[in-house]
Amino acid sequence: MAGRLPVSQELATPANQSGIAWLDATRVWLARFPLSIIQLAGRIGVGATFFKAGLLKYQSWEFAVRLFQEEYRVPLLEPAVAARIAMVQELTIPILLFLGLATRIATIPLLAMIAVIQTFVYPNAYNEHLVWGAILVLLLTRGPGVFSLDYLIERYAVQKHLRRRPIGS
Repeated sequence: MAGRLPVSQELATPANQSGIAWLDATRVWLARFPLSIIQLAGRIGVGATFFKAGLLKYQSWEFAVRLFQEEYRVPLLEPAVAARIAMVQELTIPILLFLGLATRIATIPLLAMIAVIQTFVYPNAYNEHLVWGAILVLLLTRGPGVFSLDYLIERYAVQKHLRRRPIGS
């Protein structure tokens, strides 16, 4: 990202100025809000939604299988198999999101699950699915932010790599 200006300076360039001082100042002020807080809130919000669904399936297993038989009707999979796959994903992947561990990878099965739900189960619930999907795509493309284990692991790996480099290279 060499050559890019900080967000506040980028917004202050003539191309991004409206000519209305208070509007330009507000845009610069709002741009300073930490993206990591938005990423953390997104991880918790989407993770909690899926985790609650997984807990419900776990606590009411027979009901969950019946839902997959009568209402969800996911193609190609037996209802009990589809229910088990959904439950395991909904109980494990959100934990990765909460911790910010393997976050980018964790978004992929949830995005696939949203696509299946949108296509085969609840095609009219696109507004919820768009919100969940947008948050997951943000996490996939931008990462989990500084409030995550991924960030700590990356920092550790970079520091370790820098210590191994010979002097003068």
